[in-house]
Amino acid sequence: MQGNWSCVPFGVPILSHEPISAMTSTAIVNKVWNFCHTLRDDGVGYGDYLEQLTYLLFLKMADECSKPPYNRDTHIPKNFNWESLRGKSGAELESHYVKLLDELGKKTGMLGDIFVKSQNKITDPAKLHKLIQLIDGESWVLLGADVKGDIYEGLLQKNAEDTKSGAGQYLTPRALIQAMVECVRRLPTGIFYAQGVKANVLFFENKPASKTAHTKDVWINDYRTNIKHTLKTNPLAFDDLKNFMACDNPADRHKRKATWSEKSPEGRWRKYTYAEIIARDKASLDIFWLKDDSLEDSANLPEPGVLAAAIVEDLEAALEQFRMTAGDLK
Repeated sequence: MQGNWSCVPFGVPILSHEPISAMTSTAIVNKVWNFCHTLRDDGVGYGDYLEQLTYLLFLKMADECSKPPYNRDTHIPKNFNWESLRGKSGAELESHYVKLLDELGKKTGMLGDIFVKSQNKITDPAKLHKLIQLIDGESWVLLGADVKGDIYEGLLQKNAEDTKSGAGQYLTPRALIQAMVECVRRLPTGIFYAQGVKANVLFFENKPASKTAHTKDVWINDYRTNIKHTLKTNPLAFDDLKNFMACDNPADRHKRKATWSEKSPEGRWRKYTYAEIIARDKASLDIFWLKDDSLEDSANLPEPGVLAAAIVEDLEAALEQFRMTAGDLK
C-alpha cells in the first residue's frame, strides 16, 4: 500500500466523549475495559477484543486522514471504509463487517498486512454497532501518541493478567523496561504474568563484528533469590529497581562497584570476568551465589525411606479426599 501515513499515530481508542485533558490514562483504560466485560459475556476474549479494536480504530483514523487538513489517499475502497460501517446496523452491519475484513485482507501492501486472515469476533450486531459509535465519537489523529501508548499498554497488561489468555509470558512490565541497562538480571517469579515464569534478562551494547571479544566483564544482579513478588499483593514497582540502577551507574559504567565480596556474601551485585564466564559449562549465564532460604539444608533431610513414606502418606490422604468428593457428587 502506497501513500504517506505519518498522520496516523496508532494506539488504542479512548471510548469517551470527554476532553482528553479531563481524563487520566488509567481512567481511559478502565472505560475501554468496561465495554470489554460486556463483550466477554458473549464469549469475546480479551485478545479478540483488542484485535477488533485495532481493525476498527485503523479504519476510523484512516477516515480522519482522508479528510482536511490531511487529505491523504488511504487506498481504502469507499464501499469498505469507515463511512460504510457508520450507516449500517443489525444483520446488515454484521454481514458487511465480515465482507469488509475479507476484502481488505486481500489487498496488497500495508492494508493487506493489517487485515490478512482477519475475522469478526463480535457476533452480536448491537454490540458491534455500539463499539463503532463509541470509536466514532473521538478524533483519534488529534490525540497525543503518548496517551494512546499508555492506553494500549494498559490494555495489554490487563490482557496479560488474565491467566486464561496465556499472554502474560510475553509482556515485560513497565517498571522493568524503565530500568533496562547493560548487565544480566536474574528475575523472580510473580512479575511476568504466566505462573512460574523465571527469566534472566540480558542487556548489551551493539558492537561491530570483531575477531576478539568486546566483552571484558559481565555484571550480574541477582534479584531472584529470596525475592517474592505477586501480581496483586506485591507487584513489581519502579522503586524496587532503584538500587539496581544505582549499582549499574549508567552515567559512568567504569566506576561500578560490586556489593558482593567474601566479606559481604549477601551482596546482589557482582562482577564476573569474561574468562570466568567462558570457563563455565556452555558459558552459561544462569549464575547465582546467594543461599535460597526456601531450600532446606540437604544435610538435615531425613533418610530417603522416611521421605518416601511421608510422600506415600500424603498421596493416600489426598486420594481419600478425592474419593469422598467423588462420592458427594454422585
